[in-house]
Amino acid sequence: MITFIIGLVILVAGAACYGRFCEKVFGPDDRETPAYAKQDGIDYVPMKQWKNSLINLLNIAGTGPILGPIQGILFGPIAFITIPIGNIIGGAMHDYFSGMICLRDGGTQMPDMVRKYSNKGVFGVYQVFCSLLLLLVGAVFIYTPGDIAATQVFGFDGAATSVSTWVIYGVIFVYYLVATVFPIDAIIGRIYPIFGAILLFSAVGVFIGLFAHGYPLVELWDTWNYTGAASVAYGDYFSAGHFIPIFFITVACGILSGFHSTQTAIISRTVRSEKEGRMTFYNMMVLEGFIAMVWAAGAMGVYNLGLQSADASLATATIGVICKNILGPVGGVIALVGVIVLPITSGDTALRSLRLSVSDSLKIDQSSPAKRVGLSAVIFVLVAVILVFAKMNSNGFNILWRYFAWSNQTLALFAFLAITVWMFESGKGKFAWMPLIPGAWYTFVTITYIANAKIGFNIPWGGAYVIGVVAAIAYVSVLIWYGKKRAQMKAAKKKK
Repeated sequence: MITFIIGLVILVAGAACYGRFCEKVFGPDDRETPAYAKQDGIDYVPMKQWKNSLINLLNIAGTGPILGPIQGILFGPIAFITIPIGNIIGGAMHDYFSGMICLRDGGTQMPDMVRKYSNKGVFGVYQVFCSLLLLLVGAVFIYTPGDIAATQVFGFDGAATSVSTWVIYGVIFVYYLVATVFPIDAIIGRIYPIFGAILLFSAVGVFIGLFAHGYPLVELWDTWNYTGAASVAYGDYFSAGHFIPIFFITVACGILSGFHSTQTAIISRTVRSEKEGRMTFYNMMVLEGFIAMVWAAGAMGVYNLGLQSADASLATATIGVICKNILGPVGGVIALVGVIVLPITSGDTALRSLRLSVSDSLKIDQSSPAKRVGLSAVIFVLVAVILVFAKMNSNGFNILWRYFAWSNQTLALFAFLAITVWMFESGKGKFAWMPLIPGAWYTFVTITYIANAKIGFNIPWGGAYVIGVVAAIAYVSVLIWYGKKRAQMKAAKKKK
């Protein structure tokens, strides 16, 4: 438990210190926010801080911070240290500046932010990339909660040929459509507090249960070839699994998620004061990091106790074992509902974000429900096609999840790019290292991974690492050059 506790201390202390530092660098003030300046009763709606924070948490916390850490813990207790460090200096910083820059720029969505702080070429790539990711998110976050509900709550087989499977998918689809079309405070703002209570019960319940049941956790200084009842050889995973980059692609959302920038942009339209940003954006990502660490610890415990096979492909089954073993039959079902809620409350806003991004970019009027339904229908048809492929193909979901995980991390590079340029243009160039460090790291991670992966270019590891290093150096060099150039151009305009 000591390594796990050390990780929690890093997470909490780091959030307090680095979160305050991020806030100081940005410099929130008392200017009128878009929620008031552009209030329309649909997307621009002033909401209380606790509600915005809760909505943002539910928006960003899908199955990523649960399934990812359950698989990532197979690399060993190092996950308890890498998750909080990465979360503090990477993920939470990414979420805070993405949300705050969109807030200050008038409640813009991420495509507009990328367009403003880059060029047409980068923006074009981002538009395609972001749209594809949001479609994948919509499909993944119907598939995973639907299957968990079918197999572990209702007791169905979850098979592609079963009517019950598609009925459950259909119910989630209907909810997504309602949440995507109606005003944000009419559906999301009203139902999320209930979802939030269930979410907190599952996370806090599992956290307390770890100590109450005395779950055996391996320490960082112990041998990583520890063999418990589940015969988990952590050292083997570490030495043969190429910890970097696979771990950081696998864990994803608990450390960093590019998807989050599309969600904080939505909340930028409902925040009442810039000074609420740290709690709403930064701290909610830290809370997601806590959720990731809790599920990683729970997975390690059940593996060591022999309650579940330490097989990454059985991650969804591990969720049920953790919930029911720690919280009992009734509490376990409630916790499972919390796990189901997480992806559903991310999927609905992912598709809402896609609608907003497409409508803003193509100047499509969304003032009436009929017009919003029309655009949403096109999006939902595409999601349905992806979902059917993933369910009917024996390896379909594995392919879908891998592309989702990789593209999710890659999308963050665009946000780090925009944040870096914003800093140079805003006279904060001396702080550009804040987005450049995680940006360089994830350039290396994502490029190395896709260069080596079978779903990518299938290049041997040696060559993939070289390509990753070169890409990371190029990313930093070009951004520093471009950021300084933009700052000079802006200064020249002011003199005129």
